[in-house]
Amino acid sequence: MATDRELSSFLEGVERRAFKQAMYAVRNEESALDIVQEAMIKLSEKYGDKPAAELPMLFQRILQTTTLDYFRREKVRNTWVSLFSSITPDNNREDDNFDLLESYAAEEGTEAAESSADKIEREQVLNIIDEEIKKLPTRQREAFLMRYWEDMDVAETAAAMGCSEGSVKTHCSRATHTLAASLKAKGIQL
Repeated sequence: MATDRELSSFLEGVERRAFKQAMYAVRNEESALDIVQEAMIKLSEKYGDKPAAELPMLFQRILQTTTLDYFRREKVRNTWVSLFSSITPDNNREDDNFDLLESYAAEEGTEAAESSADKIEREQVLNIIDEEIKKLPTRQREAFLMRYWEDMDVAETAAAMGCSEGSVKTHCSRATHTLAASLKAKGIQL
């Protein structure tokens, strides 16, 4: 079980990296600070009694979940804001046949403004990438996902996988080369 001092020390050591990660994801300093603070509170409240060795991976997962929650809230908020902001009542209008759907215009660059063909194409590419990741050997897939999906550093990944940092680097290198080659063969340039 982690002591209060160990938990406090862990949070102090991880706060800058967590802020950089959140800032990179949301591109807003205040929101990034809120995300990191919320993640730290969740870790303290729900997992403060876990062993100190488990805290890095638990915190990473909580930080990612908190960031995803932020994006979900923003998506809902932006949908309603753009919906209501596109309704500009015209006081000089004489007809009472106002149709909300005719006046709604999706904002450029949002998912709502994306064409169906673009959505389908994006979904297909993501499915192909997912299938190619599944084809990787187990150790390569683990290293790749921990490093690039979970955003763990080499030392954390090595500890989680029970291998050396050099092995993690080798597995990641092989995984990225294999993925790049298989995706290029399918006509996907990343």
